[in-house]
Amino acid sequence: MIDHVSVPVRDLNAAAGFYDQLLAPLGLRRLAERPRTVGFGKTYPEFWLNARPAMQSGGDRGHHVCLRCRSEDAVNAFHQAALDAGGQSDGAPGPRQGEMTAYYGAFILDPDGNKIEAVTFPAKD
Repeated sequence: MIDHVSVPVRDLNAAAGFYDQLLAPLGLRRLAERPRTVGFGKTYPEFWLNARPAMQSGGDRGHHVCLRCRSEDAVNAFHQAALDAGGQSDGAPGPRQGEMTAYYGAFILDPDGNKIEAVTFPAKD
């Protein structure tokens, strides 16, 4: 099972501010700060930002991280927080059909081109 993930960012301070806003609706907060990395989580760092100042800017970098949410409202709040903080929509909140099940999700691109998804699964009848 996956314990944590990390994404590269050019400007660690700017990215940490962006993710402070983006991750708050999901209940994640900044828990660890080091000179070249910042970790977010609920009780321990699960989502890390790693400074890569020489990284090229722009576009979808091919990274994709999906974060589980408790509700559609949390997915909506995640998407709006990303837009408000300077991220780009890469798929507005809404219902989708996955490989195995239907879900409700939203996709954003952070300022460094990392694709972050928020998802919740409807209760089964």
